[in-house]
Amino acid sequence: MTKPLKIGGASGFWGEAQHATAQLLRVPDLDVLVYDYLAEVTMSIMARARMKDADKGYAGDFVTDAMGRNLSVIAEKGVKVLSNAGGVNPVACAQALRTKIAEAGLSLRVAVVEGDDLLPRAAEFAVEVEMFSGAPMPPADKIASMNAYIGAAPIVAALQAGADIVITGRCVDSALTLAACMHHFGWQAGDHDLLAAGSLAGHLLECGPQVTGGNFTDWELSGDIAKIGYPVAELNADGSMILTKPEGTTGCVTPATCAEQMLYEIGDPSAYLLPDVACDFTQVEMEQAGPDRVRVTGTKGRAPTGQLKVSATWADGFRAGLTFLVNGRDARTKAQAFAQAGLDRARAVLSKMKAPDYREVSFEAFGGKPGKGDYEEISFKAAVHHDDARAVGLFLKELTGAALATPPGLHIFTAGGRPRPSPVVALFSFLVPAADLSYRISLDGETVAFETPNLPLTHLPDAAVAAPQAPDTSPKMTECRLEDLAWARSGDKGNKANIGVIARHPAYLPYIWAALSTDVIAERFTDYLQGGIDRYHLPGTHSMNILLHDVLGGGGVASLRNDAQGKSYAQILLATPVQIPAGLIVNSNEGGI
Repeated sequence: MTKPLKIGGASGFWGEAQHATAQLLRVPDLDVLVYDYLAEVTMSIMARARMKDADKGYAGDFVTDAMGRNLSVIAEKGVKVLSNAGGVNPVACAQALRTKIAEAGLSLRVAVVEGDDLLPRAAEFAVEVEMFSGAPMPPADKIASMNAYIGAAPIVAALQAGADIVITGRCVDSALTLAACMHHFGWQAGDHDLLAAGSLAGHLLECGPQVTGGNFTDWELSGDIAKIGYPVAELNADGSMILTKPEGTTGCVTPATCAEQMLYEIGDPSAYLLPDVACDFTQVEMEQAGPDRVRVTGTKGRAPTGQLKVSATWADGFRAGLTFLVNGRDARTKAQAFAQAGLDRARAVLSKMKAPDYREVSFEAFGGKPGKGDYEEISFKAAVHHDDARAVGLFLKELTGAALATPPGLHIFTAGGRPRPSPVVALFSFLVPAADLSYRISLDGETVAFETPNLPLTHLPDAAVAAPQAPDTSPKMTECRLEDLAWARSGDKGNKANIGVIARHPAYLPYIWAALSTDVIAERFTDYLQGGIDRYHLPGTHSMNILLHDVLGGGGVASLRNDAQGKSYAQILLATPVQIPAGLIVNSNEGGI
């Protein structure tokens, strides 16, 4: 039998803490390290860097810190490294890494996977419409990046050719882990359940310590998060796995932490669509298999759709804002008045110049009364979006320039001067047939033979997953906060946000489902929601996934929202009251889900 495969998740975003690599290299018998660096906005930042310098456009800290400080140990232990640190310039990333390897006197072989960058072919896609909004393709001169989310197959080819380190551009985050599994176990394109299991392992690892107690509802259980452990997946040939973390680290690995991460940033859990497989997470089961060890089973898969998602980023005007503090009586009213006065003055100037009004204005207040009485403390954010940077600068000037005419209690902390207009980078997503892409795989400069898989275009029928059984409301009922009954985590996908809600005990889920009706959810997010709501049931983990459409003001840096990624939405929902039988409350913080 093929021995189990140990994979460590060492990075979840560009800017991740650099100590993860050394920590994971201390794990006995570690086979693979995977690093995820990319988000849509990251690709745009890297694209702008490459335009200024042809040798830039990748995650430099992957080369200098994650690899540069640990190459000798990686070589000594024979650990494979898979990363999308290449961004929009994987060839330059690989060359910089080869220089580091040579300086260290090592002989590690570096492969590069190209083919995701479609910007040179942008004219072919001029007639495409945005897959969510139906908007037309932006003008070509405004597009900064255009990258397809590629799958595991070309990464597997690089490993089979003998690569020690594989660098890609915009691959699907979980494809790094899946590729390691396919290479190690010999899984094939038709092994859909196995490919789905490997993809779930990658999804659990891709955000680093978010599966080991980071961003966890019961965060107090994670201990000293300065010493939190990064995740390790121990995978078997049958697709079952154990999630754990290095010994001697803090954090916690429980069915709850793993379920929160499984539900993080997904839509329909019965059809999580990836280039290599369509995953079904609805029947996944998680159980505690020892201290900080969780067994994960039950992932199912279907054939992929034969299409790849493409994300283009483009310049959509300018934005800027200011966050200031106000305290005292009626602080919220005073803050609103100050921001509105600045906006009114700026609009008067624009009107006099016959210039267009602001495309969007966002005022948000946070805080309240820390004690009894009328005293308040408010943090207030005021921001605008306009096609012309000068109009955005005008708003900032009018807002800050009247600071002596404000109601009392205004104070602002600045570090580096006043804010300035910054470009808005908007996202445009569409689909292309996977067979339309061509790849170039090179190993230390030599081409690796690879043929693009000819995947047929298919449509996945909706999976029939019944809602939880209706709750029994005949006993005496009591009211609890949702947080007393469930764990929850939220995240973003473009202009959508999802909230995964996991019942602390299976018996709670019918009551949670009933309490979180679409009407109740809409009311909780009335200040943000502009689209519809979908709810999905996952019987295996006694959980539900809530998908909110058009709720992030455009998402990413295209949004003026204080929380443009929906990270706070689970916390908003966890305060929701839930009616439940008084005798049903049980101690449910341990065991399986």
